[in-house]
Amino acid sequence: MGAAIAAMVVAVVGVLGTLFAPLVTTWAARRQRAEERETEERRRHFEERRAAYTAMNRASRHFHTMLKDALHRLRDGVYTDDDRVQVEEARRDYRDRYAEAQMIVPQAVLNASREVNVVLAAADAIAKRIDRGLTRDGESAEQALLDLKSAEPRLTTMRRIMREDLGLPD
Repeated sequence: MGAAIAAMVVAVVGVLGTLFAPLVTTWAARRQRAEERETEERRRHFEERRAAYTAMNRASRHFHTMLKDALHRLRDGVYTDDDRVQVEEARRDYRDRYAEAQMIVPQAVLNASREVNVVLAAADAIAKRIDRGLTRDGESAEQALLDLKSAEPRLTTMRRIMREDLGLPD
């Protein structure tokens, strides 16, 4: 009886193995595809954030530079229509990159970018009022340039936080 039972067990295991092999193969293939999709999604999300960070960093720094140049020109009385157009283009580009980033970046980056935005928007508003001859008490190109300097460490902090989020060492 022992040999007959052993033969029957071997036969049952063989039949079950034959029946379950396609199921196990299908399950393993599905799991592998799901892992590949998840890996691809993480890579896509990383690339999306990296592109947004690059664009926002570039636009923020460019707008900062254009505002600084505009304030110098306003102070020196040589601000031209071409300068106005360039500052406005930089502002619009910055606004667009800032808005795009708001949809995909984590809160820490949003907080840092918001701090930069406050300084840049204030400097832009003052530059426009100076240009139009509508300055408020205490507003001048010299003071606006000093205030604009506070954007520099904020830009550096924003860049550092972006790099940290991407896993890049300093």
